[in-house]
Amino acid sequence: MVFTVDKGSPVTLFEQLHSQAISKIESGELIAGTKLPTVRQLATDLEVAPYTVARLYRALEADGFVETLGRNGTVVKARSGTSAELLQVSATEYAARARDLGIEPATALEFVRTALGVD
Repeated sequence: MVFTVDKGSPVTLFEQLHSQAISKIESGELIAGTKLPTVRQLATDLEVAPYTVARLYRALEADGFVETLGRNGTVVKARSGTSAELLQVSATEYAARARDLGIEPATALEFVRTALGVD
């Protein structure tokens, strides 16, 4: 997941991250079930204060875009329970399981194609 900040921008770091996160969720770039980096990790990656990332996650949760699962982290939330969003959650779980089992992405995708009955 790629977030960027422009420290020279007149737009605050929080606002930059907030708009990027919402845009990525609404566009489907971040799908339901996607686990976000820890506050500390994202703050370190972006070289911003952990408070900025914590504030971002709180705002996204208040707006219904993510949910915090305590020690299990913060994940993108299925917002309206549509079929597509529910399938995104399943796809995220499937991808995680494939990685855990050491299955190559091409093989995991082939399994899905076979299950869907497409070439």
